[in-house]
Amino acid sequence: MILVTGATGFVGQALCEELDRRQIAYLPTSRAPRKGFHMSGEIDGTTDWASGLIGVTTVVHLAARVHVMNDVATDPLAAFRAVNVDATLNLARQAAAAGARRFVFLSSIKVNGESTNPGKPFTSHDIPQPGDPYGLSKWEAERALVQLGTQTGMEIVIIRPPLVYGPGVKANFASMMAWVRRGVPLPLGRVANKRSLVFVKNLADLILVCAESDGAANRIFLVSDGRDLSIAELLRKLAEGMGRPVRIFPISPRLLEAVARAAGKGAAARRLLGSLQVDISDTRSATGWTPPYSVDEGLRQTVRAFLKDNPRA
Repeated sequence: MILVTGATGFVGQALCEELDRRQIAYLPTSRAPRKGFHMSGEIDGTTDWASGLIGVTTVVHLAARVHVMNDVATDPLAAFRAVNVDATLNLARQAAAAGARRFVFLSSIKVNGESTNPGKPFTSHDIPQPGDPYGLSKWEAERALVQLGTQTGMEIVIIRPPLVYGPGVKANFASMMAWVRRGVPLPLGRVANKRSLVFVKNLADLILVCAESDGAANRIFLVSDGRDLSIAELLRKLAEGMGRPVRIFPISPRLLEAVARAAGKGAAARRLLGSLQVDISDTRSATGWTPPYSVDEGLRQTVRAFLKDNPRA
């Protein structure tokens, strides 16, 4: 039996769909009462998981306080630690005591850092350099889990995804699709960055590999679709999926960043214009995993769902 926390979230829904398809027994959790779910409420360092851990051999922990662009918390680091560190370790301790064999933790590539130089991707062996409270909280949770695993013998598997996209994706990715659909001119023709992405169904597939594979035990894995794109390539593929022309024109990336800084949007511009690549060769070799969906197929499914959910005359 697999316990899945965060089952109603973006990644959690995709994972549960795959578990259903494979007819693997699992128990999803939810903050509010929901038929067929274990109700966890708002999780913290005191949550009682006893009834949800009966018969559980593997925990897949997806629930988290996620990264937000404009955090209104008085102390963002404390808020992230309360959920991402304290609540995670509390669940892991109880899982180990209940006899769970393995704990799969969905972390973030932000543990590695915020950006890479083109052609020099992050690896799972890099020294972590988290650059914000969210990334720091995920790193602290990783370290605490590894220590707990050493003490208890429960196997710990950590996955650090970059940007996750797929049907139903929100936030900046949905905004990009809306820009393309409206034909908004975008000054990104000279941006030669490279970004690793992961289709949510590819991530769900790897999570299940990490839940079952002997080669995954006590390892840290990076994940992507296996093909990196520039922002211009991504916009062209989104436009192609919509059957629309993409309106991209060339402006110096340095000028774009300078204008963004002047407008107080420097961090957002660096994320859009910079590179962030991950090397998944270690993930492949340790587990035999390969992404079942290409980036082209992932984007096609994402665009189809976006158009279906956002119809217009």
